[in-house]
Amino acid sequence: MEFRWRYQDAQGRDVAGPDVMFTGQTEAEEWFSAEWRDLLDAGVEQVTLLRAESEVYGPMSLHPAV
Repeated sequence: MEFRWRYQDAQGRDVAGPDVMFTGQTEAEEWFSAEWRDLLDAGVEQVTLLRAESEVYGPMSLHPAV
Protein backbone atom coordinates (compact mmCIF):
# COMPACT_ATOMS: atom_id res chain seq x y z
CA MET A 1 0.00 0.00 0.00
CA GLU A 2 1.15 3.49 -0.76
CA PHE A 3 0.73 6.56 1.40
CA ARG A 4 -0.03 10.09 0.23
CA TRP A 5 -1.27 13.39 1.61
CA ARG A 6 -4.63 15.01 0.88
CA TYR A 7 -4.37 18.80 0.85
CA GLN A 8 -7.27 21.02 1.88
CA ASP A 9 -8.20 24.63 2.53
CA ALA A 10 -9.60 25.89 5.85
CA GLN A 11 -13.14 24.83 4.83
CA GLY A 12 -12.05 21.25 4.10
CA ARG A 13 -12.15 21.58 0.30
CA ASP A 14 -9.46 19.72 -1.60
CA VAL A 15 -6.73 21.92 -3.08
CA ALA A 16 -3.79 21.15 -5.34
CA GLY A 17 -0.56 20.02 -3.77
CA PRO A 18 2.47 17.91 -4.59
CA ASP A 19 1.49 14.52 -6.02
CA VAL A 20 3.98 12.45 -4.06
CA MET A 21 3.55 8.78 -3.10
CA PHE A 22 5.40 7.10 -0.25
CA THR A 23 6.06 3.44 0.48
CA GLY A 24 5.61 3.87 4.24
CA GLN A 25 4.00 6.10 6.84
CA THR A 26 7.35 7.16 8.32
CA GLU A 27 8.60 8.27 4.90
CA ALA A 28 5.41 10.33 4.36
CA GLU A 29 5.69 11.97 7.78
CA GLU A 30 9.37 12.82 7.31
CA TRP A 31 8.59 14.45 3.96
CA PHE A 32 5.75 16.42 5.56
CA SER A 33 8.00 17.59 8.41
CA ALA A 34 10.36 19.09 5.84
CA GLU A 35 7.68 20.57 3.55
CA TRP A 36 4.79 21.82 5.72
CA ARG A 37 5.86 25.48 5.68
CA ASP A 38 6.01 25.49 1.87
CA LEU A 39 2.58 23.85 1.74
CA LEU A 40 1.15 26.53 4.04
CA ASP A 41 2.72 29.27 1.91
CA ALA A 42 1.08 27.65 -1.15
CA GLY A 43 -2.39 27.89 0.41
CA VAL A 44 -2.76 24.47 2.03
CA GLU A 45 -4.40 24.86 5.44
CA GLN A 46 -4.76 21.23 6.54
CA VAL A 47 -3.69 17.74 5.48
CA THR A 48 -4.87 14.16 5.89
CA LEU A 49 -2.60 11.16 5.57
CA LEU A 50 -4.07 8.45 3.34
CA ARG A 51 -3.09 4.82 2.92
CA ALA A 52 -4.50 3.93 -0.48
CA GLU A 53 -7.88 5.69 -0.10
CA SER A 54 -8.31 5.09 3.65
CA GLU A 55 -7.63 7.89 6.13
CA VAL A 56 -4.80 7.13 8.55
CA TYR A 57 -5.29 10.42 10.43
CA GLY A 58 -6.36 13.98 9.86
CA PRO A 59 -7.33 16.50 8.98
CA MET A 60 -4.41 18.15 10.69
CA SER A 61 -4.04 21.92 10.62
CA LEU A 62 -0.76 23.40 9.39
CA HIS A 63 -1.20 26.31 11.81
CA PRO A 64 0.27 26.15 15.33
CA ALA A 65 -2.21 25.48 18.13
CA VAL A 66 -3.18 28.63 20.00
